[in-house]
Amino acid sequence: MAELAIQAIDTNLDMINQFIHSQLEGFDYPPSFDFQLDLAVEEIFVNIAHYAYAPNTGDVEIFCTVEKKEDNHALLTIIFKDSGIPFNPLARPDPDPTASLEDRGIGGWGIYLTKKYMDNVTYAHVDGKNTLTLTKKIG
Repeated sequence: MAELAIQAIDTNLDMINQFIHSQLEGFDYPPSFDFQLDLAVEEIFVNIAHYAYAPNTGDVEIFCTVEKKEDNHALLTIIFKDSGIPFNPLARPDPDPTASLEDRGIGGWGIYLTKKYMDNVTYAHVDGKNTLTLTKKIG
């Protein structure tokens, strides 16, 4: 599993995307995969950068692996770990996409889309660290 430890500041998002996409070299996937992956990674990382250590900054560890499976696909796994304030973004109820624009609240849409675009999203607080795991099937 490849690992990147980096300061959780917005300007490091491009480096994180490059790190994750470098793990995908040699795998075929549709163009929509890039958009969905980048949106999910941005949502998780920016939330860590803005809220985990507020008003200070801290580090985030990102682990990434792509495992080839027997049924002609692969499984991408990305794990974000930070030592910030314990927070489970999955505990918040999903916003209602069928509600009128006037009735929709602000917030929660990024996590909602992350859960929609990824095959699985889990959270745990282990050994003093927030651990958010994203998985997505490739192929």
